[in-house]
Amino acid sequence: MAIVGGMNHLAISDEIQDALHHARPVVALESSLIAQGLPAPHNIETALAAEAAIREVGALPATVALEGGWIVVGAGRPLLERLADPSAGVAKAASRDLGPLLAARRLAATTVSATMRAARLAGIRIFATGGIGGVHRGAAQSFDVSSDIDELAATPVAVVSSGAKSILDLPATLECLETRRVPVIGLGVDELPAFYSASSGLTVTHRVDDAAAAATTIAVHLELPGSGGMLLVQPPPADVALEAAEVDAWIAEALEAAEAAGIRGGAVTPFVLSRVATASGGRTLHTNIGLIVNNARMAARIALALSTVEKARRAG
Repeated sequence: MAIVGGMNHLAISDEIQDALHHARPVVALESSLIAQGLPAPHNIETALAAEAAIREVGALPATVALEGGWIVVGAGRPLLERLADPSAGVAKAASRDLGPLLAARRLAATTVSATMRAARLAGIRIFATGGIGGVHRGAAQSFDVSSDIDELAATPVAVVSSGAKSILDLPATLECLETRRVPVIGLGVDELPAFYSASSGLTVTHRVDDAAAAATTIAVHLELPGSGGMLLVQPPPADVALEAAEVDAWIAEALEAAEAAGIRGGAVTPFVLSRVATASGGRTLHTNIGLIVNNARMAARIALALSTVEKARRAG
């Protein structure tokens, strides 16, 4: 494990450090889906499947987590298994939590915002996840807006996802991304996916139709002074996508249950996702797993194309 600057608290695996040094394509992956997002044993199985999908394309996966006072970039199998253990007491790290959790030397899984921050520190430009956080339903009263929005606005990393999680207020989330100057780009689509469903009824402003076009767009965006991140969205695979109306009914019931139980803040999302998985007879879990692996595969294709674009630009 390469230690890269004590002040950055980065510990990068030798494989990832070598790839970055030689400008080979790397895709960052979050670890919160392992510790908090998916039940065992699906959590470790999905994490390994996402890493395998990236390698099959020709890029390298760099799963991010916190351990022993370090931001680990390129977590190995033993660490992934510890994160997947429900009895391990793994903390959940958004970007705001990095300092306190590193100081306490806690074992922690990184969310979208923390993984973006770590990817930026390590020099990784592409990050794959399932869905980003955003504006929660009822945010006009609760002010519950995920830090993913501000991290996307501030941190120049391209995020590949299936939009924002369905439990959120999707129109408000898209509006908030626009306000924060985050470009949302459809990967072969003109509509924001609704995570479990292909259709949200919300139009995105920009579209690219292949990995090469996505890579060129990312390269130009990141060259502009003051640019933050960008969000590239694709729907879940057609064979696992669910009907939006059916999903909305499950979510409404789950949110009512969360309210009745007094569940707030960061605990809402895992509670609702678990409740929806039960109500759907496991269908939403199947969809979640499918889109996570599919997004990792697409991110790897884009990272490979971005490597080619950047080499060509350096050459002349």
